[in-house]
Amino acid sequence: MKISYDPRYHIAYIRLQQKPTEVESIRISDELIVDMAPDSTFYGFELLNANEQLQRDDLGKLMVIKEATGKQVGVALSIQ
Repeated sequence: MKISYDPRYHIAYIRLQQKPTEVESIRISDELIVDMAPDSTFYGFELLNANEQLQRDDLGKLMVIKEATGKQVGVALSIQ
């Protein structure tokens, strides 16, 4: 899995696996687009207005939590 974030446009992309050549982008809502293959396999999710949708700590960092251990890591949502 790979998460990318564009701070200029506040768009995040969560890639679950490499995309094949054929992927259909399906708009679920005004802020969520899902990439899906013809066999109904999900490849990724695009979050529009991601700065409002992603859980952040008090310093504005995205909180990534490993559920098995409870370990948390803050990842900056902007590149400085």
